[in-house]
Formats: sequence, C-alpha cells, structure tokens
Amino acid sequence: MGEQPIFSVRAHVFQIDPATKRNWLPASKHAVTVSFFYDASRSVYRIISVGGTKAIINSTITPNMTFTKTSQKFGQWADSRANTVYGLGFSTEQQLQQFAEQFKEVKEAARLAREKSQERFELANPALNIAAPQEFSEERHSPPLLTVNGPGEEKLFRSKSADVELTTEKERVKKMLSEGSVCDINMEAELFTLQDSNAKLVEALQEANSSVEQWKKQLAEYQEETDRLRDQVAELESQLGHPAAAQTGKEELSRSLEELEAMLSAKDQEIDNLQSRKTDVGELEKEREEAMQRLQDLERRNTELEDQVQCAEKTLASSREERDQVEVEVRQIIEVLDVKICDLNDLRQSLAKLIDK
Repeated sequence: MGEQPIFSVRAHVFQIDPATKRNWLPASKHAVTVSFFYDASRSVYRIISVGGTKAIINSTITPNMTFTKTSQKFGQWADSRANTVYGLGFSTEQQLQQFAEQFKEVKEAARLAREKSQERFELANPALNIAAPQEFSEERHSPPLLTVNGPGEEKLFRSKSADVELTTEKERVKKMLSEGSVCDINMEAELFTLQDSNAKLVEALQEANSSVEQWKKQLAEYQEETDRLRDQVAELESQLGHPAAAQTGKEELSRSLEELEAMLSAKDQEIDNLQSRKTDVGELEKEREEAMQRLQDLERRNTELEDQVQCAEKTLASSREERDQVEVEVRQIIEVLDVKICDLNDLRQSLAKLIDK
C-alpha cells in the first residue's frame, strides 16, 4: 500500500544557500502544495512538495527534528539527511500555526513508530536483548554457581556487562552530540532567517516608497483634473440661463468635489502613515492593493464627474437649439405680419380711391 497524504497546505518554499549558509534561495516561483505523507509499509512520515516535474521537498520526519516559527508567517526545520534547511512562507498566520501543530503531531507519531519498531526488533532478535538471558542473570546472583564456575566465568560475565555499559554510554553520547548539532543548525538557520527577513523588509519598504511617489504623482494629476472639471462646471453654469437648475447642479457638483477632496486627503494621510511604518511584505502588499482599489474608485468618480459635465453640455446645447428655434419662429411671424400690413395698406389706398370717385 502506497503513501497516504494526511495534511496539505500551500506555501512558498525556500532552502538555505549551501555555499554561504546565510541567505534563503527560493525553491519555487509561486506558492506550491506542501503535504505530510505516511508510508504504512515502513511506518515513515515524510514532507513532500512537487514543483512542476521536480520534487523540491522530500524530507523524512525524525524525532530529533524541530520546526521553528521565525516570524508571523515563516517557519523552518533542518534535515540532516538532506544536508539542508527548509523554509516555508505562508499567506496567513493561521496556516503557519496549523503546519506547526501538524509537524509536532507527526514528530510524536514518528517517535512512537520508532519505539515500536525497536520493540519488534528486540523481540525478533532475543540474542541482542540485554534483558533476555534470564538464567544468566540468575547465575550472577548465585554464590554456588560462582564458586563452581571459578574466576574465569566471573571474568567473562563482567566483560559482557562492561561491553553493554560501554555501548549504552556511546549511544547516549552520540544522541547528545546529535541533539547539539541539530540545535546549532536550528539556531544558525534562525539567524539566517532573521537576516533574510530584515533584508526583505528593507526591500519592501523601498518598493513602498517608490510606489508612494507614483501614487503622489497620480493624485496630483487627479487634483489637476478635478480643478479643470470645476472650471468647466463654473463656465457651463455661467452660460446656462436657468439659475434654479444651475444652482442645484452646482450644489451636487460641489458635494461630489468635496467628497473627492476628502478622499484625496485621506489618501495623503495613508501615504504619510505608510512612510512612517515598517511592516512585513504581506501587509505592505495588502495596503498597496487597498490603495489601488481607492485609486480605481477615484477614477470611477472622475468618470462620473465627466459624465455630469457632458450632460450639462448637452443641456446647454439643447437650450441653444430651443432659443434658435424660437428666433426662427419669431422671424416667420414678423414676415407674415409684414405681408398683412402691406395688404392692409393696399386696401386703404383702394378705399380712398373709391371715396374720391
């Protein structure tokens, strides 16, 4: 039966630079799936992640491993078999906490699996079990047998006991050295992680400062556009011959302009706050997205103002057309009156001639 996944999460994968042991090297361009697997046939737990067609993480969990959270969204562990240190960057603090808890559970399960494997090995090989020769242990405490066997047998027993104690001492020293080495690797990796995080924060702050300058330029352009629209509105209001309607439109446009200016002021305040604050890369990215959203809102608001200006221009054009139409009708009426006056004069002349006759 093959390996079964027991937990999966998406994260950015890093490995410590083998040359300098100081910097993190990205193992994936984007966030990839990182999974815990359990091999039931060998009772082995592994962390596996595949990027494209290549396995970027293949780490077997041992009881001596330790997962260390070095920041709110970053954690690492050292793998002595792979001779490297793995680092994972998560999008949320909750994902990091879930991975750390799963690592702790798998580490404990690996310890229990190793103990069970050792017990099965001791039962299957009784000659290697120290507590197995019960009769020999009883002979050690039996004075008659010691007298019969003589000093040669007693010396042999003491030699075996010394070998067992020496082997136990060697295993204890080896375990202490292994744990000390792992601790040194973890401390060194944590130091590298802190240095790398600091460098990333400085780089992110520089990028944020450059973005702030671009936002300022865009805001200045929007301010100029707002002033231009305000001048156009004032000009249209002076040309319109309807004071009441013009006053209503002016009030609406004034409110819109005030809202736009308030949004611009709030944006300036956010920019000042951004310059005086250092946050991690994720928070800066989130704030940049929010700022871009607000800029899009400003663009949409400017579009609405332009639509209002176009409506006002259409209204002005319509008023001019109506005025021209009225002038044409008045001219036609005057022409008709002129014709009727001429006819009336002719009629008067005819009546005068009749009267004279």
